[in-house]
Amino acid sequence: MKFRKTDINKGLIFFLFAHLIIWTLVPTISNTNLPLDTIEALAWGTNLDWGYSKHPPVSAWFAKGIFKIFGNQDWAYYFLSQLCVVTAFFVVFKFSEDFFKNKIFSLISVLLLEAIYFHNFTTPEFNVYVAQLPFRALAVYFCWRGFKYNDNLNWILFGISAAFGFLSHYLFIYLLVAMDVFFLYMIFKKKINFKCLISIVPFFLLLLPHIIWLIDNNYTTITYAFHRTGVDDQNFLNHLTYPFIFLGKQIGILIPFFLIFIFLISKFKIKIHFKDKKLLFLIIINIVPIILIFATSMLMGAKIRTMWMSSFYLFMGVLFLYIFQKKIIFKKIKYFLSILLFLFILSPGIYLYVSISESNKRTDYPGREISIIVQEKWDNNFKDEIKSVIGHQWSAGNLSYHLKSNPKWYSHSNAFVERTFDDFIETIGKDGFIIVNGECVSGVLFKIKNNNICMNGKK
Repeated sequence: MKFRKTDINKGLIFFLFAHLIIWTLVPTISNTNLPLDTIEALAWGTNLDWGYSKHPPVSAWFAKGIFKIFGNQDWAYYFLSQLCVVTAFFVVFKFSEDFFKNKIFSLISVLLLEAIYFHNFTTPEFNVYVAQLPFRALAVYFCWRGFKYNDNLNWILFGISAAFGFLSHYLFIYLLVAMDVFFLYMIFKKKINFKCLISIVPFFLLLLPHIIWLIDNNYTTITYAFHRTGVDDQNFLNHLTYPFIFLGKQIGILIPFFLIFIFLISKFKIKIHFKDKKLLFLIIINIVPIILIFATSMLMGAKIRTMWMSSFYLFMGVLFLYIFQKKIIFKKIKYFLSILLFLFILSPGIYLYVSISESNKRTDYPGREISIIVQEKWDNNFKDEIKSVIGHQWSAGNLSYHLKSNPKWYSHSNAFVERTFDDFIETIGKDGFIIVNGECVSGVLFKIKNNNICMNGKK
């Protein structure tokens, strides 16, 4: 069965726009407040830097850029998330065109991704994992083009994409290590020369400021990452239970993907030819990073959190379609599309229902309401602007986001641990500032929604 290229392109555009609009609109309608990770990114973005206490900087840069354009309009950050998702989807489509003669496979490889909930249900919360999606897709795309053409431009673009991917989240390193396996194979087979090493130059040039920041800040993000894995809790059973819990969760996440895929094929019998360079590359970028994560969990007794795998499955559709392309039954495509449409409607429907029916979630926090009260209290007592807000990333970060002056956010530790209160006044606090749930040495103190608010400004 043949499909016209124009119809395939129209189908792709329709799908991408539908995803973009639906997953921007649904959380905008149903959520009262932005999710935790988005508020954190916005809080970090008030002090632009090359790194933050939990993560490298790209998510904060993106959030700050959108704030500069749209301010504290919640829909803009849901839009930002979906823009990352559909950009990644589009790059996957362009990448897959090199792997299939029939372009309908390229479209299906993208449509299949809608069956993985990392690409829909979790995406309204803009965070480091969502921010990484387009860079992971671009790194794979330019890496493949580098192998194909072995030209300077594609290797440089690969290095840039890889750097921004790493600056989004450190787990990007697992993809790069997997790619190194393919690099070595291709060099050994004399399929490419050492021109590929040009990608190292932009990669390390872009990473250098973050490395300097890491050294200056006692490797705080790396320490945080190890703490989150639970490796400091030395228990032999962790080396056995954590990796298989991780594996079980990944299989569970991919069940909808496999169920939909079954409707496309006649049978699962296949022959894998490992001399096929395209197949080998697809296995390297899809399977090897997961094996490496599993091995890390087993060797270190590390607990791998489910969300960390958000960007690992972008090319899973291309891999399975490439393996089973001769088993695809085109007469079954209408059943495939029907089930996909059902999931496409079901996922935002469930999100909408959960968001509206439950009232104790982070996204139900009255952040804007609290900020209005705080702003009124401030205006009644002080004549200057609120320049700084100190406190927990959630409560103080919400104030920073909603207050009209968009004050800089500082944690209690950043504000006070390394300086006395008088030093703080001389540096951060010489202009108007608010302390949330911290010590109030002077100023106006009041309580709202279980938060103690201490305000200091010019009267």
